[in-house]
Amino acid sequence: MNKSELIKVLADELNIHPSEAKDIVSVFFDSIKEAMLKGERIEIRGFGSFQMKHYEGYEGRNPRTGEKVQVAPKRLPFFRPGKDLKEHVNS
Repeated sequence: MNKSELIKVLADELNIHPSEAKDIVSVFFDSIKEAMLKGERIEIRGFGSFQMKHYEGYEGRNPRTGEKVQVAPKRLPFFRPGKDLKEHVNS
């Protein structure tokens, strides 16, 4: 399912105009992104949690040339599924 399919399902389920559903979905995702940028953890009970993971820089190697390269520190979004979601998927 992609974003446009999610918008269509939401519009059909709530019997609202697709543009309203698009606004709802956009606000939801934008809120998650903004909270993550602030370093906050987002928890949706029964679904899962989102948080930022911080990785330190390190010295790596280019797999083609074997040359040493410095990899910069980075932050990556991380999702951990909740218990209910795991059980639903594995049922």
